[in-house]
Amino acid sequence: MTIGVLDDLIHFELSDELSAHEPPEARGLERDEVRLMVTPVSSDVIHHTQFTRLACFLQAGDVLVVNDSMTINAALPAVRATLPDENVRLHLSTQLDAAHWVVELRVSTEKGSAPLLDAAPRERLLLPGGVEGALIEPWPRRGAGFSGRVNRLWRAALVMPNGFVDYTSRYGEPIRYSYVPKVWPLSYYQTIFAREPGSAEMPSAGRPLSARVVSALRERGVRIASLTLHTGVSSLESAEPPYPERYRVPEETADVVNAARRDGGRIIAVGTTVVRALETVATPDGRAHADAGWTEHVVSRAQPPRVVDGIITGFHPPRASHLAMLEAFAGREELARAYEAAVHAGYRWHEFGDVHFIAPVSHDKRRLLS
Repeated sequence: MTIGVLDDLIHFELSDELSAHEPPEARGLERDEVRLMVTPVSSDVIHHTQFTRLACFLQAGDVLVVNDSMTINAALPAVRATLPDENVRLHLSTQLDAAHWVVELRVSTEKGSAPLLDAAPRERLLLPGGVEGALIEPWPRRGAGFSGRVNRLWRAALVMPNGFVDYTSRYGEPIRYSYVPKVWPLSYYQTIFAREPGSAEMPSAGRPLSARVVSALRERGVRIASLTLHTGVSSLESAEPPYPERYRVPEETADVVNAARRDGGRIIAVGTTVVRALETVATPDGRAHADAGWTEHVVSRAQPPRVVDGIITGFHPPRASHLAMLEAFAGREELARAYEAAVHAGYRWHEFGDVHFIAPVSHDKRRLLS
């Protein structure tokens, strides 16, 4: 396989058989028995193992930071009021306030669904249970002259009776794309850390973290801290940058992170969402502080991480914006080499797939380099 560069992101061909079409449980595995590829920074060695052995690649004093956002049934059936014969899917992305959401309209295709790009401001949407929504403007705002005919996401007026958790539980289902042909219950889209409903799509890097893996990590002397970032819809269709997302980094987590860094420990983010939240609250000298709000921060080679040392993440499709973040940890050539190895070894992609750990240098090597 040849890995190249397109739109300043590594690009490669991903065959359908490398996509995880169902949860590992449907393949006879426990959720923590997916494969794990470990690529240590500044090393030519690539380790191929099982996720249950994650603790073997961490050290006492390290901190694992997880996202405790809970996934919701964010895919809803809808009808366009002006085109009553055209049934579409409404994907909730991010709640802006009690009466407004960022949403994506999608139309069914032979391979699943695709963004519906001919919607217009003030278009009405009819949802189950007598709920009606209305598109207001493209999201994010693109200026007065922008045409919504090429826009993927919208700010919409939408109020759901008894709140979005009750409504989506009754009428929705988890967001899925063409590589997952079957509808799976929402429980398959939750991590063991899920506490606060709000994510349109699962913070999937934390999915394989089971009770036994967490127990092994704690026995190893690894601390676990949490934060919240509610994920919006993914940008599978193009090299779009991440959209603004809501986050909260509690004071307890900031304290744990800062203490670990002071004592020589390494900060390992479980997922790109955790990286984004922690780097949003990072100071130039690499300290974290408690905060909450909206983040537009994008980690890349131009804006490298200041707090996070390593990342545990899934395998991302060609031209996904997450690849720019991974380059900031591994370097472009090293990341391309890792992805070539993953394709050659048959790792599985997407939210039900295998896991990649870009591991920072060890404590001992840090001391040698200092």
